[in-house]
Amino acid sequence: MKHRLLQHGRLMPALESQLQADFDIHPLWSEADPAGFLAARGVEFIGLVTSARIGADAAFITSLPNLKVISSFGVGYETIDIDAARRQGVAVSNTPDVLNDCVADLAFGMLIDVARGISFGDRFVRRGDWMRNVAIPLATQVSGKRLGILGLGRIGQAIARRSFGFNMDVRYHSRRPVADVSWQYAASAVELAEWADFLVVACAGGPATRHLVSAALLEALGPRGYLINISRGSVVDEKALVAALADKRIAGAALDVFENEPQVSEELLSMENVVVLPHVGSGTHETRTAMGNLVLSNLKSFFDTGRLLTPVM
Repeated sequence: MKHRLLQHGRLMPALESQLQADFDIHPLWSEADPAGFLAARGVEFIGLVTSARIGADAAFITSLPNLKVISSFGVGYETIDIDAARRQGVAVSNTPDVLNDCVADLAFGMLIDVARGISFGDRFVRRGDWMRNVAIPLATQVSGKRLGILGLGRIGQAIARRSFGFNMDVRYHSRRPVADVSWQYAASAVELAEWADFLVVACAGGPATRHLVSAALLEALGPRGYLINISRGSVVDEKALVAALADKRIAGAALDVFENEPQVSEELLSMENVVVLPHVGSGTHETRTAMGNLVLSNLKSFFDTGRLLTPVM
């Protein structure tokens, strides 16, 4: 008999098809009254499939009294109430590691883009400025510059390794120094920003890092410094960022994530020295397939052995 699972939020079609083949899975989004459905039938489900975007709060977890496992599509888990899951004895998994390279690739692409004005140059040509002999501003060299990484986890280290080809000096700040790495540790995020030409935000989201990139940190980054964010929008005080950009207190920003995504402030959209992307750090065929496979593998491992391959807790 197939295990009875609940799916909270849409996933890739291929992953949904495989979940349907392997499990007795019910799509919650098909219910006209999801809360009513959970109240009446939440007891049926022993597994939950969700995503970093949708998550599962305490009330949602409580509405599934027989829940044993949550398998989430995505590396972030700040949208899942881990304390509520722990209290209920629910195992939780995410999909780390398989997206490290793609997110790091994008971070470096964004860094080069905002420094060299690649997206700006594309717009410049398309609107006819080149044909009209409009002078294009000079850009900023990337090679040989100082790269600060805020959060030296798996993705942060992958970003640091990519700097080797650009002969960059790298320092980082995390909650504590990371063992067995050659890069120098900065004692605070502000100290790192004061030193860096490029500051890449690669730390986890959640309450502990909310607005870690503050007005004071942006002031420390300075008028020649660039901010690149591929972590979570909540880490950056977006109002402070808009003000710093408007006042030219930093040189530019490249953002794949936003505080209220998919809403992006008109101020950011209007700025030529800002690169904006729609949260596509893991958005390649290869990585999304690998993430989907890991969702399935975690579920199969849990039901076969009682253990998750990539447990959050």
